[in-house]
Amino acid sequence: MSDRHGSFGFWGRVLRVDLSRGTTAVETWDEAAYRRLPGGRALIAHHLLREVPAGADPLGPENILVFAMGVLTGTPLSGASRHSVGAKSPLSGGFGEAEVGGFWGAELKRAGWDGIVCTGVSPAPVYLWIKDDAVELRDASAIWGKEILETEEALKAAVGERLARVCEIGPAGENLVRFAGIVNDLKDIAGRSGLGAVMGSKKLKAIVVRGSKSLPLADAAKVKEIGRWVADTVDEHHWAFHNYGTGMGLDGYTQVGGMAVRNYEGGVFEKAAAISAEALVETGYRIKMEACWACSVRCKKVVKLEQPYKVDPRYGGLEFESIGALGSHCGVGDLAALSKANERCNALGMDTISAGATIAWAMDARRTGVLSDAAVDGVPLEFGSEKALLAALEAIAGRRGLGDALAEGSQRAAQSLGGTALLTTVKGMELAMHDPRQRTEYGRQVRVSYTTSPTGADHMNSNLPTRSAKNVVGMCFFLRYDDVKMAEILHAVTGWEVTDKEVLEIGERGLALARLYNEREGLGSESDVLPPQVTKPHVSGVLSKVRLDPDELRAQVRAYYAARGWSEDGHPLPATLERLGIAEYARA
Repeated sequence: MSDRHGSFGFWGRVLRVDLSRGTTAVETWDEAAYRRLPGGRALIAHHLLREVPAGADPLGPENILVFAMGVLTGTPLSGASRHSVGAKSPLSGGFGEAEVGGFWGAELKRAGWDGIVCTGVSPAPVYLWIKDDAVELRDASAIWGKEILETEEALKAAVGERLARVCEIGPAGENLVRFAGIVNDLKDIAGRSGLGAVMGSKKLKAIVVRGSKSLPLADAAKVKEIGRWVADTVDEHHWAFHNYGTGMGLDGYTQVGGMAVRNYEGGVFEKAAAISAEALVETGYRIKMEACWACSVRCKKVVKLEQPYKVDPRYGGLEFESIGALGSHCGVGDLAALSKANERCNALGMDTISAGATIAWAMDARRTGVLSDAAVDGVPLEFGSEKALLAALEAIAGRRGLGDALAEGSQRAAQSLGGTALLTTVKGMELAMHDPRQRTEYGRQVRVSYTTSPTGADHMNSNLPTRSAKNVVGMCFFLRYDDVKMAEILHAVTGWEVTDKEVLEIGERGLALARLYNEREGLGSESDVLPPQVTKPHVSGVLSKVRLDPDELRAQVRAYYAARGWSEDGHPLPATLERLGIAEYARA
């Protein structure tokens, strides 16, 4: 039991780090506050609405960076490895958030913390060292400019803890690449929304954590029982993820128009099977599968190559979004080159989705004559060129030549260079890798998710209350826990009497708070639209005569608003905010 609040699943303690002053403090939360905002995007939105002035520069000192654990993060359950990171996004200028699994978030909870809020800007590079209750800001000048692996090795040596967990930025974050990510333990990436650039703007290189505490659970026996249920039913419920991870069956998926192909021109990607998860096994590139904290489902690929590229297995391996963004989106069908590109994104600290999509946009701009001489380091940016893909990643991270413009993200690059008609962005963030034109129920969900997710074109359907709830409490989407099971899990961990309806309300609350923040920053219903590039027919294949109807899309978005209890223009209604207990945020 927590010696401070007598609560379960959380400690009631958030670490405050004032980087401008070089000081730290503890912010305490009682159980009632944590039950209303039990982590993730709900906590992020709370801090952004309360602490970041309207119109603040995302890369300026007024922005904050929030690491938000959920009440389930770090519990001994499959899937309970997740946490969220948030700030005002350098890409959208609105609500910025990325979720990540692995071990770092669980380690922070084991150190006795529910989250971290970083404010201000350090006058010189620093890293944060946390060992249980001991917290220290240390000089990071010697590792500023280093890539991820070298940084992590140096930090573990410096703190004298081989088993410490590290989250950090690479050169991309230091150089304020607007789609830089935050890398945990070399291969788990809080990739979306450009949060690595926010961390870089604050001169915060890394956060190193070592914890030794046992998180208090209301019903440890029940938690153990649920854990056994997942382990015993892996083959029944999670066989594909356990054996292959994401990226299976791409040959069939491209046939129905589901993959992003050559900047979303569409059509079948002829090399889809050659870059799939099955191909990683058949080639021998994949050497094993790994799991996140306490998880029975080993869904994370580990790839090793010596030739034609040397790929370090410590950087993990390709998942579906990276296969699509770096592969079919750029017309590249060489699995070895994609494995190297994925490794370089991790080493440099960049979101593979936005990186690939931005390069695909530039390749299309060259092909269509908008940027007829587009090249990086002397290499023409042409679809299908693995050499161009790899060169572009290095140029972007280092902001060299055309890479400097591309480091701003495709939307800002198009605004300065031309080619806005070729953009594949929503709210300034590049679309993920599922084509919204596919004529399936999943395609409809993707269309609404891309348009209404608070961060922009999100690929995880986290605009849905059931998904948003998992985001808030720190649970992986891939685990087959329905709302009833989630209520059971929350009760076992926290002791709260939670119904499946209340699980949905947790998700609704996070969505409404994020919406309030976006509206305050000028991102309203006019931002909830798909770009023309992904509404026109495919150049070939089954969707070559399918054009998405703007009126039909608008109707689907309005139906989503209505389901959330929002107005026709997407504003959360007063009655909805009262029902969710968050009306004070709208008044503020």
